[in-house]
Amino acid sequence: MRSPTWSSDVTRTLIVEDEPAIAELIAIHLRHAGHEVTQAGTVSQARAAVDAVLPDLVVLDWMLPGGSGVELARHWRAAARTRELPILMLTARGDEADMIAGLDAGADDYLVKPFSPGELMARIRAVLRRRAPTALAEGQLQVGPLRLDQAAHRLEVDGRPVKLGPTEFRLIQHLMSHPERVHSRSQLLDRVWGDHVFIEERTVDVHIKRLRESLMPVDAGRMIETVRGAGYRLLKDRPAAG
Repeated sequence: MRSPTWSSDVTRTLIVEDEPAIAELIAIHLRHAGHEVTQAGTVSQARAAVDAVLPDLVVLDWMLPGGSGVELARHWRAAARTRELPILMLTARGDEADMIAGLDAGADDYLVKPFSPGELMARIRAVLRRRAPTALAEGQLQVGPLRLDQAAHRLEVDGRPVKLGPTEFRLIQHLMSHPERVHSRSQLLDRVWGDHVFIEERTVDVHIKRLRESLMPVDAGRMIETVRGAGYRLLKDRPAAG
């Protein structure tokens, strides 16, 4: 595989796909949009490419020689250098359980083959918008036992740190900015993921579940309430047991 020679003023995209025709189709559209592209056809090639030069985006297949894209996504999410790496999974596996597994592994979005090149490029733009560096709000948010340091990207509950992924951080930040307000799934998609139409609403449920699971060890998971038929809200304190 050719060593990457990307410059710093372009979007650097790695395509991890073992079908050459599909990889080249994706590459053509990316290059047309101004991306600098490299390709990997196996898990080992993908890891070597990312180790050599950190890309701005990875388009990742699930079924690959030498392993799976889900395992690769977990590997990158577990490492400090690649924890924020934007990942879009592009795979023939279209079952809901597969989509949930891909998102739980750390993918920012999940698209099923066969795909529309136009939709693929729109989803890529959406992922890059969500991951783009933005000015952080200063100060801290406090809701009941939850304390969010927005500048440091740190959540504490009763002084105990809670480990969150980037999407879960944005979710709790938005919910804590509007405690007790009911947010529909579509509203959360617009506020947390960005104003686009390509992420499915059930993606919200997956990340709410992950956020609750992160809060359970500090007895705060029940503060995120499901409002039947309406959406979700953050309570101002822990609900009474019962």
